[in-house]
Amino acid sequence: MNSEALLLDMRQLLRDSGLRGCLLVRDLHTGRELGIDPDTELPSASLVKVPLALATVERIRRGELDGATPLDVRPGRITTPGPTGVSRFRHPARIAVDDLLYLSTCISDGAAADALFELTPPARVAAILDELGVRGITVRHTMRELSDTPAERFDAAEAHLAHALAIDAGTGGRGHRLPQLDTTRANTGSARAYVELLQALWTPSAVHPEVAARIRELMANNMLRHRLAPDFSSDATTWSSKTGTLLNLRHEIGIVEHADGQAFAVAVLTESLVPAGAQPGAEAVMAQVARTLRDHLRQF
Repeated sequence: MNSEALLLDMRQLLRDSGLRGCLLVRDLHTGRELGIDPDTELPSASLVKVPLALATVERIRRGELDGATPLDVRPGRITTPGPTGVSRFRHPARIAVDDLLYLSTCISDGAAADALFELTPPARVAAILDELGVRGITVRHTMRELSDTPAERFDAAEAHLAHALAIDAGTGGRGHRLPQLDTTRANTGSARAYVELLQALWTPSAVHPEVAARIRELMANNMLRHRLAPDFSSDATTWSSKTGTLLNLRHEIGIVEHADGQAFAVAVLTESLVPAGAQPGAEAVMAQVARTLRDHLRQF
């Protein structure tokens, strides 16, 4: 099957699964790529934790921060809700900057990310990205602001109402009644922008090699492996990634490295049109489409 026909089939598969998808898969060695609407900007959700980690580690390299510095994290001081990590703590804790990096990146702990944002605010993260030549990713707000939406205040039994609000309150120009889903106000990026970031971390770039190696290590230890990992993990591959989820947004970016030396950057950003929180079938389709594009590129 030629590339054009393949992409048409994959678009249809996404639509049949209730998804609008923006994807890009790139061979890091040849530069060949396949994508579906790869330049469409979407809110980044927790994908922003990778730029945050990059900016933090770069500041450690410059001597502006010390990774061993402990920060006092007290209940009530960092209030970002979340299913894991610091946001579930009941008692005060002292956590080193390096360990907050692990919590933020590897288990997607929003409260740990906000502790890092206190050290390096969003505007500073954006400035460091610019200095390193990373373009197309905007960083405007913390994780606390990301989760402070009317939709997030629905309880678990009303998840469908929260998702219906997310789906129905957008505009044709990608504005939204919820600022966290409005691309003019939210942290944003495109599949292409995130693939460019991944390439800068896995191949020689303006990012210092020690900084890139640390981010690669963090992404290799990502513990959220329910989305794309099942289709990219094997004894002959290494899958390093970061997920992003907010209401009807389901994203993942990553690098699959093969034992034969091939390596592919993958970015899958999606919006669900189905008002439901748990959609394992849609996540399986995200992985299937991404793997199909990778398999096609691997033939060359």
